[in-house]
Amino acid sequence: MSLFVASLNSGSNGNCYYVGNEREAILVDAGISCRETEKRMARLGLSMRKVKAIFISHEHSDHIRGITVLAKKYRLPVYITPLTLQHGGLALEDGLISAFVTGEPTHIGGLLVTAFSKQHDAAHPHSFTIACGDVKVGVFTDIGTVCENLVFHFGQCHAAFLETNYDEELLENGRYPLHLKRRIRGGMGHLSNKQALALFMDHKPAYMTHLFLSHLSQDNNNPALVHDLFNTHANGTEIIVASRYVETPVYHINGGASKVNTVTENLQFTLF
Repeated sequence: MSLFVASLNSGSNGNCYYVGNEREAILVDAGISCRETEKRMARLGLSMRKVKAIFISHEHSDHIRGITVLAKKYRLPVYITPLTLQHGGLALEDGLISAFVTGEPTHIGGLLVTAFSKQHDAAHPHSFTIACGDVKVGVFTDIGTVCENLVFHFGQCHAAFLETNYDEELLENGRYPLHLKRRIRGGMGHLSNKQALALFMDHKPAYMTHLFLSHLSQDNNNPALVHDLFNTHANGTEIIVASRYVETPVYHINGGASKVNTVTENLQFTLF
C-alpha cells in the first residue's frame, strides 16, 4: 500500500493538499480557485477524476475559497462540520454536504480519513490523517499549539504537512501590529518554526520519510531559513517546503523505513 501526496498551495493566500492512492484521492481544503486547482493538478499529471471528496479543516477564507465551484463542477461531497459550514457562509448544495465526526474514520474508497480537533481561532477546527493500508499521511496546519492530539497523530505518520508559520524573531521585529502578533503566537493562531521543530525532534517516528513545511508566512518566515533549520535535524527524513506560489511535485509515500523517490511532474503516470 502507498499514497501519493502534493501541496497545490500552502499559505495565507490559499491552502489545498492532495492525498490519494492509485484509484482515488481527496483534497484537504480548497482555498485556491477551481481553475487554479485544475491547472496545478494538470501540471502534476493528476486527474480530477480520481478526487472523490473534499475535507475542510475550518472556515477561514484561505481554506474554503474554491470549494463552491469545485464541488459543483465535479459533484464532489464536501466533508465539513455543521459549525464550519455555518460560519463559512458557503452556498453548497444539500446533496454535496457530508459531515464527519471527530475521531471516527471516514472511508473514501481505499482511503481512511480521520479528523481530530485542534487549537485554532475558528468555529470548529480540525486536522486530518489519511491512511491507505498501513501507510498514513497527516495534514497539520493552522494550529496554535502542540496539543496531545497533534503529538499522538504526528507520531503515526509516514509523511506529514506540518505548519511552520513564523520565525519568532522575524515576527517580533516585523511590521505586523501588536494585536496581530499576539493573535499569531497566542496559542490559538499558528505554530512557530521552533514549536514545530520541537514536535519533529521529540515525536517523529523512525519511519517518517517526508516532512512538508507548510503555511509559511510571507512576512514572518523565510523558506531557506526554515528548510535549513529542519534539515539539520532531519535524520533521514526528506524536508520539503510547501510553497505559497506553486505546487510541489507529487511524492510517493510507502510503508518502508527508507526514503522513497520523488515523482516529478516531468514524468507521465497512468495511475493518476
